[in-house]
Order: sequence, then C-alpha cells, then structure tokens
Amino acid sequence: MADAPPPILSLVGVSKAFGGVQALQDVDFTLRAGEVHGLVGENGAGKSTMMKIIAGVHADYAGRFLLDGREVRFRSTRDAHAAGIAMVHQELSIAPDLSVAENVFLGTQITNRLGMVQWRRMAQEAESLLARLGVHADPRQQMGDLPIGMQQLVEIARVLFSGARIIILDEPTSALSPPEIARLFSALRHLRAAGRSIVFISHFIDDILSIADTVTVFRNGRKIMTVPAADTTKGGLIQSMIGRGHAELEESYTNDIRLAAPAAGPVVLEADGLCLGRSLRDVSLSVRAGEVVGIYGFMGCGQAELARVLFGKMTPERGSIRVAGRRLRRGGTAGARRAGVAFVPDSRRAMLFHQEPVYKNTSISILGRLSRLFLKPAQERALAQRQIEALRIRPPRVDALLGALSGGNQQKVALAKWLTYPPKVLVLSEPTRGMDVGAKDEVVKIVHGLKAQGLAVVIVSSEPETVLSMADRILVLRKGELVREFADEIVSKDRLLEAA
Repeated sequence: MADAPPPILSLVGVSKAFGGVQALQDVDFTLRAGEVHGLVGENGAGKSTMMKIIAGVHADYAGRFLLDGREVRFRSTRDAHAAGIAMVHQELSIAPDLSVAENVFLGTQITNRLGMVQWRRMAQEAESLLARLGVHADPRQQMGDLPIGMQQLVEIARVLFSGARIIILDEPTSALSPPEIARLFSALRHLRAAGRSIVFISHFIDDILSIADTVTVFRNGRKIMTVPAADTTKGGLIQSMIGRGHAELEESYTNDIRLAAPAAGPVVLEADGLCLGRSLRDVSLSVRAGEVVGIYGFMGCGQAELARVLFGKMTPERGSIRVAGRRLRRGGTAGARRAGVAFVPDSRRAMLFHQEPVYKNTSISILGRLSRLFLKPAQERALAQRQIEALRIRPPRVDALLGALSGGNQQKVALAKWLTYPPKVLVLSEPTRGMDVGAKDEVVKIVHGLKAQGLAVVIVSSEPETVLSMADRILVLRKGELVREFADEIVSKDRLLEAA
C-alpha cells in the first residue's frame, strides 16, 4: 500500500484500564480517508473501548491520539463532534417520545433566522434522508412506536448524514434484515467514495468481509493484527480472535469439547414457534429435567428477547410455551412464576436491592409463602443462611448489605432468590458476564449442581466459553432464528463462532 493516503487518524500506544481491569494495552491503530476499517474480536476484547476514546466518551487514557497529524485529546463527545467524529453505539440512544424527524436531527434542529424550528422542512428532509437508506417511515410518527430494526436505521441515518468525516458504527447490523443490510452497505460505499472514513465493528464476520477494506483483530485488550480484507478469510479471522494456548478458565474451551448424551428426563419446558418482530422468528426448543441447554449467539441476535419471553416479561406475537406439559397463559411474569419458571437477567441491578441486606434480597420472591400478614425476619434469615452455605456466598452473613458484595457474590444472591422457591425451570441470561475467573468457576459448579438436582436450566449467553462450560446441548441463534443444534457430539469454540 505504498500509494495509500496518509492516516486521517492514528492512535499510538493507547492503554485504558477500568479499576484493576486492563481494557486496552499499548494499542496502535490507523484510519485513512475513504476507508472502511472493520474491527473484530470477542466480547471484552477492547474494540468498543478504543472507539469510545476516539468518540470522546473516555478521556482518561494513556498514549497518543493524532488527528490529521496533530495530537489531540477529547474531553467529551462534544469535542469529538466538533472535530467531525460521530458514533452509533451498540446501545441505541434514541429519544422514544420524540418524532422520527426530531430523532434524525437530534441536537441539530433546523431553525430559521429567528431561531424558530422549521418543523415542515425538518420532516421533509428527514423523509428524504431516510429514503436514501431505503427507509420509508412517517417522519411525524413517534420514534418509540417503530420496531427495533427501524429505530436502528433512523439512528444510523442521523450519523451517516450528519456531515461527520469519521463515522464509527458499533454492531450496526444486529437488528437489521438482509435487505436493510444491503441498503446500509450501499450507503456506506457511497460515503467511502466521497472520502469519508468509517469504522465498522461487528461480530458478524461475513458482514465485515463484505464491506471492509481493512480488518483489525483484537484479543484480550491487544491488537493482534491488521490486514487487508481481501487477504483474509472468515476462518482466519476466527482463529486470530480466539488465539491458542490460553490457560485461563475463560480460554480453556478453545479445544474440542464432547457434549453429553441427551438427558433422559421428562420434558419440562417446551416452546413452539415463538415469533417476536425481528427478534425471534419461529423459535422452537425443549428442555428436559436434569438438562442444561445453552442458547448461544452474538449480541443482538435475539437471545435476550428469548429469555424474557420464556419468563413472561415479553409477549410473543405467535407461538406457545408449555411448562411440565401445561400451556403457559399470557399472564406475564406472575403466571410464569406460578408455573415454576425462574429468571436471572443479565443485569443484577434489575432484580436486586443494593441498599438492603442479603436476607431480604434472598426472600423477596417467597414473602407470600412466609406470611400473608406479617413478615417473619427470623424465618427469612434462616432461609438465607441455608442458601449462603449452599452457594458459598462471601461474606457468609445474612445481614451484609448487598452492595458491599463482589459482582460474583451478587450473582449468587440473584440465584439464591429463586432457589428458595424452588423452580422447575431456571433461565439464566449472561450468568458469568463481568466476573473474574474464580467467580465464573463457582457459577459453573452451581449450575452443574442444579442440574444434578433435576432442574431444567436454560443458559442464554453471547460468550462461547459460558455455554461450553455448562451446557449439555447448545442451540445457536442468529438474527432471530435457530440455525444450528450441537448435541452428543464434539464441539469447539471456533465451531460455535462459525455457526453464529
């Protein structure tokens, strides 16, 4: 690439830590004008952290940041915007109560010389911009009423047509259908031809190879390689992402794993033909007593929605769920709990009270059983103490405030909340996310113990190590569809990545 233009952006020796966790370590990165640069790597590899430094989200880092050859250090996203850098984050940042047009021009409303918003012109221009992405939506419609895929396209449109010369897209195709992806890629090619620079982060390697000129691979906070997209393959990128010879627990399932023979127990959970917008498309599965079924897929593939549907937090448009042979009525989470379904979400904050002691967090799901009129703290403490001992919660004190516990021990309390019930089916969403090696190992042992007690367990995760370490059978979800089942066979991390 001797005739390649000079970099428009360079990072030199950039490092970033969060507490004691090193998110980036001595990373060099360059982006050229008129280039689509793809970033790939596993969850937590450092891709998004680096992009947030470029976008002004993280100002505290070591190393040098050069823009047009001059060193800069953004203190806010406003600084990055002023320099012509815009980012579409993986977590949508829409304003659901505003109109589509207001979201397209969020922060840049069209006004006249008197400072009055020109609503009609704004609606017309928003409609025109969206049409360039093949999106036909009423610009006056409330944003929150649109399906998630349409919301994502509106947010992408806002950034693509903002005039930014450097555009960062984090998992932009996670909720898009193939025709929408094709229209997005067409728009990106036009922007590239106009000299704009685009960073494209995705777990979908096929998408990366379809649109990127250059690909950089991250692993464990380090840049592993940068290569022209034409000179690599999907298999080669996966191998670079995973690496070889790591001894840590989270890397110990790189080699082949023999999945257990199918469980012989009765079917406890059965889902048939579940459909939910673009998130779930005709999903059917079953789980037997004493079986752990892993649902694996990349972020945004629909696994989070599936977990919520199984627990009644979301209502499918079509399909049915049976627990122990009885159809689960659409009675929300209360009906699911009565049927024997328990759910631990990926966010512990969504279900725990951090300013309350452990025993209150443990007993919250069964207060109605303990007393209909008056609480019985002694009974609550006794129940909590049994779970503390069984799950090895540390410190082993029922009166300890939950917020004082480590993340791994808070996750154990989240499990304890349901195991006092006890359930027939336990759905765990990202049960080891954010944990250190030792805490992950303890959660794995707990799940294996629950399986031995005859529970039907569903593990929903975007981390291949998690499902490989816990599941007897693995179902792969891709863009809302179950595309592969691994059962009673040899499976490896790279095979899971390939299927997803």
